[in-house]
Amino acid sequence: MRSILFLILFIAEGWFISISAQDSEQRILEQLDKAISQKEKFKNDREAVISQIKQRLNYATDNTERYKLCGELFNLYLHYQADSACHYIRRKEYYNSLQPQPERDIEISINRAEVRGVMGMYNEALTELQTIHPHELSSPNLEYYYFTIRACYGWMTDNTVDLHVKQTYLKKTELYRDSLLKILPQGSNRNIVLAEKMILSGQADQAIPILNKVLTSPLDMQEKAYAYYTLSLAYEAKKDTDMEIYYLAQTALIDLNASVREYAALQKLARMVYQQGDPERAYNYVNCSMKDAVACNARLRFLEVTEFYPIIDKAYSDKKAQEKRLGRILTLSITGLAVYLILLAFYLYHGLRKLSLMRKNLSKSNKELVALNQQLQQTGKIKEVYIARYLDRCVSYLDKLEQYRRSLEKLAMASRIEDLFKAIRSADFLREERKNFYNEFDKSFLELFPNFIHDFNNLLNEDGKIEPKPGEILNTELRIFALIRLGVTDANRIAHFLGYSLATVYNYRSKIRNKAKGDKDNFEQEVMRL
Repeated sequence: MRSILFLILFIAEGWFISISAQDSEQRILEQLDKAISQKEKFKNDREAVISQIKQRLNYATDNTERYKLCGELFNLYLHYQADSACHYIRRKEYYNSLQPQPERDIEISINRAEVRGVMGMYNEALTELQTIHPHELSSPNLEYYYFTIRACYGWMTDNTVDLHVKQTYLKKTELYRDSLLKILPQGSNRNIVLAEKMILSGQADQAIPILNKVLTSPLDMQEKAYAYYTLSLAYEAKKDTDMEIYYLAQTALIDLNASVREYAALQKLARMVYQQGDPERAYNYVNCSMKDAVACNARLRFLEVTEFYPIIDKAYSDKKAQEKRLGRILTLSITGLAVYLILLAFYLYHGLRKLSLMRKNLSKSNKELVALNQQLQQTGKIKEVYIARYLDRCVSYLDKLEQYRRSLEKLAMASRIEDLFKAIRSADFLREERKNFYNEFDKSFLELFPNFIHDFNNLLNEDGKIEPKPGEILNTELRIFALIRLGVTDANRIAHFLGYSLATVYNYRSKIRNKAKGDKDNFEQEVMRL
């Protein structure tokens, strides 16, 4: 009995732990989705830091300080934009040539190898590293050297298909990892490297407590990401998919918040969520990874993504197509149901109405008929009144035409041919009416868009700003673009509306476009969004 109870408790505990892990996994993936949507903000934050250091570099006068600032810029660009990292290596070389120091020469060589490794130039990176003799290096450069050459062989291992060559590179990676462990002081970095070694040697269970202890100590974001990623490797070795996804997501979240573009966690995570049946999220992750790899010029990461991008893309497209088909089916079903309900409602209403009518007595029916007759009589009177008014309007209009005809007849009978032609040809009335029409248009438009003139001028250069003259509401240029704001973009319609030639309208539009602050080709689209 006790054994059965113990078994039930054990199963229940496992079930609760599983549910808790799934909830944690879902929450971290939602945070990751949000971080991807905020990539532009994180990029701007990183660019702001880079801009500040560049400004300090421009104002620096000491070559040692300049060398240091170039090193900071190299580190900021290394996993963000490899080409720019190469540029600051060259700047470091220049400043070091002004005050040569052997340790700096070695640091620059390792910098060069590291960025070449990020760019996928592994042979060139190794050639650079093989010119360095480790026994001649001081402690900081020696650690840097072993970290870089181990990473380089690790990348070559990941990027090699031939199993024999892969095994060779793997042994080299292990060799340099062991060398690194010998020189690293006790601390977080050494424990992470040690845990990595233990995982690869089949001791994942022993590595996990070490890494969890590392995470309780003070770490910078890069070290924390390294620890999280190593934990994901440990759970991968243990076949614990939920925990592997959780720690990959934690790693990717740090990468995105820091606007790192060369990374492995997110694309690996994309493959795993795809295998768990979430192609939409997988597509989002792999698409983000591909864009970042291209922007950074990280060839290995780009190749890794392109291996499984077509598979995820096809699954995503198939899911969208299926959702579209289901949407159409659902729409048709709802439409059919709505039609059925309308017909049913009409049938019930008709039946109830008939029943109500049958219950009414003859007296009430007669009263309704009397009321209906009175209503019809009233309606007839209203029609008579409106017909009379209509006829009166017609007669009045005929009288005005007759008066105008007689005035012209008098001029003709008096042989005042010149006055007759002048009256016929005079455009004063039309001009005045057109002026009044434009004034009404301007007033109505500015009631709809009271800030139009101010917002429109914000799109123009200082010397191109337009202000109406005293007494004007809108001038010709503003009126043309007011029409464009209302959606009238056809030049023929604008010309007809304003009474100008087509060439005049084209000249006005071209003249104003050339004064735009931003993209001249998109100027009118900007106006339509005011």
